[in-house]
Amino acid sequence: MRHAPSPRQSLRDLVYRLYERRVERRLDHSRVPGHIGVILDGNRRWARADGMTAAQGHQAGAEKVRELVEWCSGTDVEVVTLWLLSTDNLDRPEDELVPLLGIIEDVVRDLAADGRCRVHHVGALDLLPARTQSVLKEAEQSTADKPGLLVNVAVGYGGRQEIADAVRSLLAHHNELGTPLAELAETVEVEHIAEHLYTRGQPDPDLVIRTSGEQRLSGFMLWQSAHSEYYFCDVFWPAFRRVDFLRALRDYAARNRRLGL
Repeated sequence: MRHAPSPRQSLRDLVYRLYERRVERRLDHSRVPGHIGVILDGNRRWARADGMTAAQGHQAGAEKVRELVEWCSGTDVEVVTLWLLSTDNLDRPEDELVPLLGIIEDVVRDLAADGRCRVHHVGALDLLPARTQSVLKEAEQSTADKPGLLVNVAVGYGGRQEIADAVRSLLAHHNELGTPLAELAETVEVEHIAEHLYTRGQPDPDLVIRTSGEQRLSGFMLWQSAHSEYYFCDVFWPAFRRVDFLRALRDYAARNRRLGL
């Protein structure tokens, strides 16, 4: 049986809602980022602090993913990239990795079934188990023609891996065309590599958010984030609230973006 909230909790919730509305009212909606990248960090530490298992932390993080997509859908955000699993994470013990992959698969299925967004996988598909590959491919195919928010799910993703894959794809493409290597070396430009990234055809992220208090990118979208703004939030991902999201948007809107030095 669920217990009724205490008077103190009810008061805290009321104050929180009032503050959230205040932040939202002060948000400049004309300067909302078009593409947001999110490093979802802190699931395990959040769980450990509460005496829970890593799987419970990842499950709580999955619920927060669904909330974040809802928040983005309610703004002018057009693309959100969610880093759900890095290539480094693939080396985790099997008893943690297998449940985590199952949770990620459920999240991807839910996003595809929602009907309000397009799902696109970014990452090294061949490094993932066959079942996970199948779920990601099916989600992409079933939502390809959906309007609204584009949700990039970064699973088996690493920034260095992406650049290596892009260069490999570029070389393979020109090999098929019969382009001499010397000619390619002289003519290749930055935009040619960009055309072979996992996010080809998409705008680069305007804003990158990382939760948990860590202040580093850890290889997230190394190529695309060259001119991104960064926002580091001290809360663990499962505890990330809508007001934290709104604060990030407000902070971004207040910055003077020079897209250079």
